[in-house]
Amino acid sequence: MTTPRDLLIAAMDMSTRRPVEQGNLSLALAGAEVIDLLGAEAIRLDGDRIVPGHPPAMADRLLDEAVASLVLEAPYETLDDWLWRRGRGLAAAYLDALEAEGQLTRQRHSRWIPSLTSQMVLADSPDRREAADRWASDEPVLAALAAAVGIRDRPTGDFPGVADDAVETVLAAVDDALRDLEFQRQRRAIDEAAFDNIWRGG
Repeated sequence: MTTPRDLLIAAMDMSTRRPVEQGNLSLALAGAEVIDLLGAEAIRLDGDRIVPGHPPAMADRLLDEAVASLVLEAPYETLDDWLWRRGRGLAAAYLDALEAEGQLTRQRHSRWIPSLTSQMVLADSPDRREAADRWASDEPVLAALAAAVGIRDRPTGDFPGVADDAVETVLAAVDDALRDLEFQRQRRAIDEAAFDNIWRGG
């Protein structure tokens, strides 16, 4: 299993209590990919730049796609740019992958992640149980990503239990991107409300 898959499964399992916005989840999944690529030594960070390494073949098709999409020439890509570029539609891509593997079933009246799909239900599988075990163990990286998208309460301190500086940098970048996304939503809502007032002559 990978961190993005564990995060998606956790989000789906928690979604009846804490629904997740598709955009938020996609940004966090892009960050989770960076963390797994760091762990595989497929990349390293130079400040906020993602520097490609000599990646092994990843055991996951979407992580292979992530490696293939890396910017290979200096000055390389910033973490922030990666999150927004790679994150576009990433939650849907991971859902499609789980469905293709038979790890999701369709159900007419489900409420799993309403913003993503109202028909997807997780099947009982070894991957789901593995993700549940990681969730129950309070594994620091998954816990931090889950808190970022709102399916887990934020702990005291920045990223307790995370000892790797590069991973902390990624988690901070995810938090910043999510705050920026929320700001964009609020600004759009204000602009739309102002337009409605003008249209109505208010």
